[in-house]
Amino acid sequence: MFSKIKPYMGSYIRYTYAALAAMLTALIASAVPFFMVYRIIRPLIEGEKLSAGYFAIHIAIIFVCELVYSNLYVLGLKFSHISAYNTLKNLRISLQKKLERQPLGTIHDMGNGKIKKLFTDDIEQVELLLAHAIPEGIANLSMALIAIVCMFFADWRLALLSLCSLPLGLFAMGMMFKAGMAKMNDYYTAAAKMNATIIEYVNGMEVVKVFGRDGESYKRYENDIKSYRDFTLAWYKICWPWMALYSALIPCVALVMLPVGTLMIINGTATLADLVLVFCLTLSIGIPLLKALNFAGKFPQLNYKVDEIEKAMDNAPLKTNDHTFSGTSHAVRFNDVRFAYKEQEVLHGVDLELGEGTLTALVGESGSGKSTLAKLLVHYYDINGGTITLGGQDITDMSIEALNDQISYVSQEQFLFDTTLYDNILIGKPDATREEVLEAAEKAQCSEFLARLPKGIDTMAGDGGKQLSGGERQRISLARAILKNAPVIVLDEATAFIDPENEEKMNAAIGEIIKGKTVLVIAHRLQTIVNADKICVMKDGNIIAADTHEKLLQSCDEYKKLWHSSEERANWTIDNADTMSGNEVRV
Repeated sequence: MFSKIKPYMGSYIRYTYAALAAMLTALIASAVPFFMVYRIIRPLIEGEKLSAGYFAIHIAIIFVCELVYSNLYVLGLKFSHISAYNTLKNLRISLQKKLERQPLGTIHDMGNGKIKKLFTDDIEQVELLLAHAIPEGIANLSMALIAIVCMFFADWRLALLSLCSLPLGLFAMGMMFKAGMAKMNDYYTAAAKMNATIIEYVNGMEVVKVFGRDGESYKRYENDIKSYRDFTLAWYKICWPWMALYSALIPCVALVMLPVGTLMIINGTATLADLVLVFCLTLSIGIPLLKALNFAGKFPQLNYKVDEIEKAMDNAPLKTNDHTFSGTSHAVRFNDVRFAYKEQEVLHGVDLELGEGTLTALVGESGSGKSTLAKLLVHYYDINGGTITLGGQDITDMSIEALNDQISYVSQEQFLFDTTLYDNILIGKPDATREEVLEAAEKAQCSEFLARLPKGIDTMAGDGGKQLSGGERQRISLARAILKNAPVIVLDEATAFIDPENEEKMNAAIGEIIKGKTVLVIAHRLQTIVNADKICVMKDGNIIAADTHEKLLQSCDEYKKLWHSSEERANWTIDNADTMSGNEVRV
């Protein structure tokens, strides 16, 4: 029952055992008052005269037992929560380690909503099971069993009569479990989908508002929330009748015993004292037994939840080794590289060589495979065939840290943490001095906008870097790359947010990064890569031509088409002919 969670408990499992012991002792102490009541009632039934001291002693025992119960139960909860929260810590650390071994592309494909639900919502739900269901459920069940055994010692016939309602209650509970388990997977799937949709809706709200797509976006948001609601209510509607039935039957352990037991006393086959004793014991059974059975419904969820959490990170880990970089140069070689997104192959046996210290550009229409090829170089995914080598060493033959030390990857979307701009740049080289960070910021042409900020480079970037414009965020990311000073540079649409007045500065910043480096650049603006040592034209997952700009213009029709299209975009204007005045407006 606890096979899935036990490995994560580690040494803290002793706190769970301590919690069980404390709670069981507390519950036994809570049952003693019922026996004390029997000890007071029996002499009165038999006509004995009791002294005030007799009453005082029994009342004192009841008071002490209640005190012991309250203190030990709280102590048990303390131990169970120590165990639970440390188990959650171990579970999150294990999950983090699995996440770190996943390809970055796989993590990106999972989506923020699913990962957030996994690390917060799903794991937090395990806490209830660990801190309450296990210790309280087992302790309450043990207490009920102890009381039942005592009842059989008192009078086995009355004990059996007191348990007549249990089979019906357990049957109702079994039916609830059966119905609930059948719907559980749909319930959790709907919850994960709703979380992902909510996060997408919030993140995309700006685009939705700008383009007036509130209706469509909200409809999907509303549909997924309603779907979650419908699954939840459908699940509960199936379980509610059974839940009400067992909740009513299980506590009524005296339902049959009292009338039948009374007849037995009248017939002389049982004594009133035994009936009173069994009745008092039944009062100590009802609540613990109901609690235990209520918690029993949580136990299947424990293994289910842990299993689902583990399955979410059950993808094949990234193929890496513990070796450091041992290549003989910083030349890059793609040899018969094949790659597929799920079942769709998008790169078909690509061969490409980046000479050390050269600048190679990838061009092609959207979807041709340019960005995919660049991401494979930084080991964003594992390839399905072929090899990628750096200085003759396969990139899978080194650790991801060793590969990252050799390559700087700058894409069009760079994430900034909600800390200072200084700390965001420092990520490129954590042991850099302040002077080195400032120098990198200057080389990345950040000085102008940093001077406008209230605290300069020590200004907070804001959530996701939203305090800065797209171009400013990109220059901060370029400063990171300059500070890192890696020998291989990958620029994936790194000039996507260039505005005309800052184009010269951005080009100067990029010039600082690529000095003497092996560079792979992807650009839709072909004018920025005309001086590349080699331009590779991609189409449908293949490199169909590779040469200099001038030679490609003469020999490659696809490149000529791309070049003319790029020139048209560069000269693009909006003409607004005013037929009334003859004025022409150009933007």
